[in-house]
Amino acid sequence: MITAFQKKKKLNPMLMNVIIISVLLHVVAAFVAGVVTIATHVIKEEALFEEPPVVEQEEPPPDVKVEIKPQNIPQNQPLQNLKMKQVGNITVANVNVSLPSMGDSFTVSAGLGNIAGGSLMAGTRGSLGLGMSDVNVFGLKTRAERILFVIDANRQMVTDKKGGLNSYQVIKNEITDMVGNLSAGTLFNVVLQDRRNMMMFKPQLVAAGADVHAELVQWIGRINTDANNPGLEGVSGARRPTLSTLRDDEIHKVLTHSGHGGNETAFITQAALEQNADAIFFITGYHRGFDNLIAPPSEKQVSDFQKLRASKDYQEQLAEHMLEKPKMEQRVRAELAKINAERAQKGQPPRVLAQRYGVYSNAGELGLKWTTTHPGHGPSRQTIEARYVNRYFKDLILTLYEDRNLKPPSVNVVLFLAGDEEFKPEWQKQLDQYVRFFKGKNRVIRGEDEIKSARSSKNTKN
Repeated sequence: MITAFQKKKKLNPMLMNVIIISVLLHVVAAFVAGVVTIATHVIKEEALFEEPPVVEQEEPPPDVKVEIKPQNIPQNQPLQNLKMKQVGNITVANVNVSLPSMGDSFTVSAGLGNIAGGSLMAGTRGSLGLGMSDVNVFGLKTRAERILFVIDANRQMVTDKKGGLNSYQVIKNEITDMVGNLSAGTLFNVVLQDRRNMMMFKPQLVAAGADVHAELVQWIGRINTDANNPGLEGVSGARRPTLSTLRDDEIHKVLTHSGHGGNETAFITQAALEQNADAIFFITGYHRGFDNLIAPPSEKQVSDFQKLRASKDYQEQLAEHMLEKPKMEQRVRAELAKINAERAQKGQPPRVLAQRYGVYSNAGELGLKWTTTHPGHGPSRQTIEARYVNRYFKDLILTLYEDRNLKPPSVNVVLFLAGDEEFKPEWQKQLDQYVRFFKGKNRVIRGEDEIKSARSSKNTKN
């Protein structure tokens, strides 16, 4: 019989030891596993730095002295294989640096500071300004990279009062010296003009350089060296250019009408503008701006002259005058021979008259008077108003330059007159208006001494 107060059973001591050892092993295993986990995933492996190895100091090698003995070279031995070649001036023929229009909305200018809509290189003729040159012709200065020199070769440029052939040589030297001082990348051309006839150094603008400069000196040197053959009279290659712009305009037709100085000035101006230059220099013996453009006579003017020529008074005066004409031609020859004989004794060249075959102008230049004057050579002519002339040249600039996104050129005039040659204030005003129209400058030079002292191109360096 079991009582309420039975005794509890005791655990086996061996079993208890086994349990305790097992628990301890699991605790140790769990601790080790935790340490490994933390070391692998949480604590980053620190970089290990090793102390660099000790560098042993080596003694430098002893100095080695080498004695170089100079060779015995003769003092005056010629350098046979040494050649020098000039590369500073590069001649490029027939260069056209204008780029076609590109649809981009930006432009690169010579100064890289002009941003405008249009084509690439707009307003710079396809250049970054590397060929820019300072130009100084008889004191007229500008800066450009496409330059045209137009030199009057007419016999009026070599008359006695202007210094004759000697003064013209000064003009040739001024232009050739200026061309010789241009930068290698500058484009230029030289045109000789005798009334409406022109002779061009090159068909179009060419790059400056030593070779082309030497060629120019030789080309221009033969002009106006003989008093008996001045200007472009009989010179091969001189011709009347064809004006190709605005051919349907009425003013264009007037420009081709000969017989008046103003028409010749406007004619040569358009011919020069069509050369597509940045700066144009005229060196001439006649310039009164656009002057008065003279159109062919109207039908009424022709009719009035026909009536005058049919009158009795006209016919009688013309008959007397024609009888005197051969006598006047003889007087001109005798007077000129007398003058040239006196000049020959002084060692001076023959005198050049302003007109070659003009008995009327020759007689007036030599101071010979007619007994009976000519009653009238033809009908009066129409004069074109200045406002129409200005409008025409504005349209010309628009067509040749502005419509092509090019900057119009400056036009400059050096007017070479005799020391006592008349140049009225109104003519000076017309000249001033002309160069102002083209944003240029002008200078009037008189006589041989003044043109010599006015030279300025030789000291202009680029």
